[in-house]
Formats: sequence, C-alpha cells, structure tokens
Amino acid sequence: MVAGLRATFATGRTRSVDWRLGRLAALRALLTEQSEAFQQALHADLGKGPAEAYRTEIGFTLHELDHTVRNLTRWLEPKAAAVPEVFQPAEARVVREPLGVVLVIAPWNYPLQLALAPLVGALAAGNTVLVKPSELAPATSAALARLLPQYLGPDAVAVVEGAVPETTALLEQRFDHIFYTGNGAVGRIVMAAAAKHLTPVTLELGGKSPVVVDTDADLAVTARRLVRGKFLNAGQTCVAPDYVLAVGDTAARLETELAAAVQEAYGDDPSADPEYGRIVNTRHFDRLTALLGGGRTVTGGTHDRDARYLAPTVLADVSPEAAVMRAEIFGPILPVLPVPDLDAAIAFVNERDKPLALYAFTESELTKQRLTEETSSGALVFGLPVSHLAVPELPFGGVGESGMGRYHGEYSIDTFSHTKAVLDKPLR
Repeated sequence: MVAGLRATFATGRTRSVDWRLGRLAALRALLTEQSEAFQQALHADLGKGPAEAYRTEIGFTLHELDHTVRNLTRWLEPKAAAVPEVFQPAEARVVREPLGVVLVIAPWNYPLQLALAPLVGALAAGNTVLVKPSELAPATSAALARLLPQYLGPDAVAVVEGAVPETTALLEQRFDHIFYTGNGAVGRIVMAAAAKHLTPVTLELGGKSPVVVDTDADLAVTARRLVRGKFLNAGQTCVAPDYVLAVGDTAARLETELAAAVQEAYGDDPSADPEYGRIVNTRHFDRLTALLGGGRTVTGGTHDRDARYLAPTVLADVSPEAAVMRAEIFGPILPVLPVPDLDAAIAFVNERDKPLALYAFTESELTKQRLTEETSSGALVFGLPVSHLAVPELPFGGVGESGMGRYHGEYSIDTFSHTKAVLDKPLR
C-alpha cells in the first residue's frame, strides 16, 4: 500500500492544484453523501447523538475543508524574498512543495474528525496519504476503510485497519511525514520509529487543560460554558477543561452554579439525553469510576457499567495529590480546587506539564496579560472553552508534553509541505 501511494506521488500529478482541489471535492462529497452512515457509526462507537456527531465531526471537517478550498490557490503562490545588494541582479522566492507519502494515525474520541481534518491538509499540500483509524472506534474505522478509497481513489488515499500489530508494521515503513493524535506514551513510540527514517512528525497529544476562574467572573455564565465544553463527547476531548482553579472565595459559589448548569443542560437524568455520549469501552469506564472517590461529589457520580454511562460529575474538596489530578481525566469528571489568588493559580499551572489548552474566565485585562505572559500552553482561551478549534486561522497544537507541531488552515499546508528557498542569479 505504501509503495502504491509512493508510485502515485512519483507520477507528479498530485502537485497539480487541480488534482488537489479534485481530491478535496471528492472528500466533500463523501462527507455530505455519507453523513447518515457516519452518524450511525459514531453513535455505535461513542453513543454520539446526531446533532453532536454532525457539529463536532462532520460539520467541523466540512468547515475546515471549505476554508482550505477558498484559500488554497493563494496559499500556494510563491512568496517573493528580498535579495541583498551584493547578489544583484537576482531574484528569490519561497515555494511550498509536497512531501510525498503521509501517514495519519487517528484516535478514537473524534474518530472521523481527527482522521479527516489532517487528511484535508495533507491532500491540499499535494501528498498521498495512508490513514490508520482507531481500532477502539470500529464502526467508524470500517466506514472509513470502505468509503475513503471509494470516493478519493485508492491511488490517492489508502486505509489500514487494525491495532498494535498493524500500527507497528506501518511504523516500520518509510513515510515522508507522520501525523499522530493520541497519548504521550504512544507518541514516544511513533517518534522513535520515525527517527529511524529521519521522518518528521506532528504529535497532537493532550494533558490536563486547566481553567482559571477569577474573582470578577460572572459565575453563572462561567458554569454554563464550562459544562458545555467539559461534558461534550462525555468529556472525551483532548482540550476539554480538565480541572478548575477557583480564585479567592469563588469555589463554593461556582460549585452551586455548576450543579445548576448541569441540570439545565442535561435534565434530571442525563442518561436519557440522546445527545449525551457514552464512555468508549469498559476499560476506560473502570478507570474513570475509580477516580470518583477523589473528592466530594457536587453533582453526578451515577454510572452504569453495562451501558458505559457516567453522569456529568463535579468534584470538590479535591487534593492536588489525588489520583484524579495525576493524569488527564478524559471523561466527564470536573474537579474544582480553590486557590488563594492569581499568583497561586499561575504557580499551580507552571509547576505541571505544559497543557494543550489553558482557559480563563475573567474581565480583567491585567489578568489576561499575566496569563498570556507568565504561562505556556498550546492555546490560551478566555471565556469559551474548546472554541479555538473551530477558528481555522488559529494554529492548533501543543507544546512540551502536550505535543509538537500544529495544523488547521494554512498551518496544515506548512505542516505537510516543504518550504523551499529558490534563488535565481542570471549568468550575465
């Protein structure tokens, strides 16, 4: 399969803008014509309701795709560069050229979006692509394996299904770029395998994304937005708010508002809400329910192992050393920790691994400035968790333990291209 994709790239036809736009048009047709099939697969894998499945997976990818199509020709134009006087007369320019064959390894939590959004950038940059969907989302994986080559052509995009043995075999091959979304442990394996071929990698990892709630925040608004961001996809989102640092005397009042916001969003029985998802498998369900004893339950905590259901849960009186604070939660549990002031909140964040996202609720421009200048994170978002993913002109990526590299919009073209310097000095 890799050799076939490399043979296609060697023909040179993937460099054509028409070829690239043609593949993106085919991908758009796939997403629109097979929308119902994908929604059914996402429900089977993660219990996603049709509205959430469309908004966060299908619609999200269409938005990314349409933005790319509108701007691709402009992005690919050579950029003129100034030439020092000593070399005159001469001209210089910067051109973007495709890398070759790209491997995209997708995770299970957004198994469609996180397979296809990188694919948009890789195809737009003129590459052929091998997609490895997650075996933990088998229905979506099967749909991608069946439909992607059918719509885009097996000479442009191939799909390999499977688990560790298949991924291990894939990583033994030589690719021109590897794009991996998942956890840090596997990210290290991917990077080590890529090093054998000097293959560049993009690692979209995760970590504990904190929320700082300042004393001037509107706590009712804060709670509603936190609940929507945290419990989307039953908390199984790499940029979900992982824990809250409540500054000053805000913790107790925020707990009350969070309980009210959960009630408003999901009613008396969230399990009956068709848009509230399920935990991906029993292993992750058992891992999450073991964390429930890490604090006082403010709301939620109910669960059903057979249904893989865990209610939206808020915990208070959580120790920084509790198990729920040691690793990324990746589920519908939100700890709230009081901190005396903003200095303590900043210190708490900086003492830990750099997060994929840092969120803050405040009206203070000084607080915003301090968080911008005194912390490091993949993204910094004020007032609306998770929203930055849907802004295609913003780069998405981590720093340190939360990843390396970035994509979305023009940043995807940068990731999946070689930026080549061209200097032209006449012989006269």
